[in-house]
Amino acid sequence: MRKTFLIIAIIFTVLSIVFSALPLDTLAFAPIGLALLFIFIAFKKSEVSERKLPKQLFIIAYICAIVVLGKTFLIKDKVAVDTKFEQQKIDTKQEAKKDLEDLEKDLP
Repeated sequence: MRKTFLIIAIIFTVLSIVFSALPLDTLAFAPIGLALLFIFIAFKKSEVSERKLPKQLFIIAYICAIVVLGKTFLIKDKVAVDTKFEQQKIDTKQEAKKDLEDLEKDLP
């Protein structure tokens, strides 16, 4: 039973690492929470001499949680105004109006 929980904990810990690296905001807490749950169960089912791997998995899961919290609260999304694109939109509208006016003039 201990091995089953360890395998599941390892799988969720790997998912936690992947989700922490991706820009998924707080969605990464789902695999982190499940990893911590299964790590805790594996830790309790392990004997004192077999608790090295669960301790390492705890550390990895906590680091993932800290990274996600840091990305959520410390990194702000900035939206830059693209003046070149805005000018192109205005120019395109003016050209379209001019083309329509030219078409109206050509009509009998």
